[in-house]
Amino acid sequence: MSAEDGTYHALLARHDAMRLRRQMLSTGGFPGTDSGSGIRGPVGQSCDGQPYGGQSHEGQPYEGAADQQVIMRHLDLVTPFEELIAHLYDALFTRHPSLRSLFPAEMAFQQAHLTRAFWYLLEHLDRPEQITATFTQLGRDHRKLGVRPAQYAAFETALCEALRIRAGAHWSAELEQAWVRMVRFGITAMVQGADAALHEPPCWEATVTAHRLCGPDLAVLRVRPHETFRYRAGQYTALESARLPHTWRSYYLAGDPGRDGELEFHVRCTGTGGVSEALVCHTAVGDRVRLGPPKGNLGLGEEPTGELRLVAWDTGWAAMKALLQELEGRLRPASEHRTGRVRLFLGADALSDLYDTEYLTGFERRRPWLTVVPVTGGVPGEGAYDRLARAVTRSRPAPAGRALLAGPPAMVRTVTAALTRAGLPADHVRHDPLPAGPRDLPASVGAFGSAGARVFQSQSIPA
Repeated sequence: MSAEDGTYHALLARHDAMRLRRQMLSTGGFPGTDSGSGIRGPVGQSCDGQPYGGQSHEGQPYEGAADQQVIMRHLDLVTPFEELIAHLYDALFTRHPSLRSLFPAEMAFQQAHLTRAFWYLLEHLDRPEQITATFTQLGRDHRKLGVRPAQYAAFETALCEALRIRAGAHWSAELEQAWVRMVRFGITAMVQGADAALHEPPCWEATVTAHRLCGPDLAVLRVRPHETFRYRAGQYTALESARLPHTWRSYYLAGDPGRDGELEFHVRCTGTGGVSEALVCHTAVGDRVRLGPPKGNLGLGEEPTGELRLVAWDTGWAAMKALLQELEGRLRPASEHRTGRVRLFLGADALSDLYDTEYLTGFERRRPWLTVVPVTGGVPGEGAYDRLARAVTRSRPAPAGRALLAGPPAMVRTVTAALTRAGLPADHVRHDPLPAGPRDLPASVGAFGSAGARVFQSQSIPA
């Protein structure tokens, strides 16, 4: 072990001891569950011994707008982020080789994920409460990767080294400190999110109980977790195949939670060498998978009123299947004729891409309140999303109606825009987070166009 790595592991042990001490001294249960608002910080130290947390050195709440302006003013020095991140990971793994085992063999997806995180932070620095909410969830989710506070500190030191390399002669202490404060604010929320989730497993081991091919590139899997896995209809979770350690992809949970303890996933193979191919082509009954914590914004909410439009593309049907089963469970037989109309729009490039049709046909036949509208054909790709949007808005939505969307980000953006143009209030359209990027930054922050995606998660919108 190198001297550098020895220093790191000593710091790791110190952070674990501090974390345990906070738990033991906590009077309100698990750390991070107090009722106060905002980030309490500081919760740890960086590798240079400086504290990091959600408050400034003067104990005042973090004011991110000033750092936002500094970073954006010098953004051309460190972008594209892909190059900055490549330097970051080079520095991280050079200083701490043992950390490499926490990451997948193929780093492209991880680098894209971190790029989205940076863009999200930049967009929301003037709204720190949104960063707190999002990164608290992110910290909870990262527990499945085995990440601990001292590892975040190692990440920060590597980031500083990467910033100096990218900025070169134009590097300044002002720029580095703005980046460090931004990252520390997000890290503090992540650490508190992880601490608040200590009562649940970081991940769930599960055994595959059924694997049904619905075509050459589509499989429906059923798995049984070894511990109780609680979720809400419409949520998704990340899956890891034993064939690809430390590589996770998000999939919607199909079906009503809690019926038989098994979980159902619909997986479309999107390429070679990834998680989807492993699950579709190389997984069999008896194999093991791991699940991350459930998350997601889809949900029926209170008792539905007005017309409900469910819009799914391809395997987005999994989320709608769960929501329909929950809706049915809420309805009493005597009230079914009084429930608001539910219209399910299922989109696909071709009729042959629709699946689970036998189940859906039977479900619709016995529920007079449900109408299913398949939408296929047209130009493959995003052109087909326009066709789906036209079908969804063919009858103008009532202002009291609602719409829930599940599918690729381009589809979600296209249908959301069509619904709002047709008169449905924006807050009546619900979908899961869309990937953030430079084109999503508001014009007041930089010359990158209008804001589109509002939320960043540890995984992009489910496959």
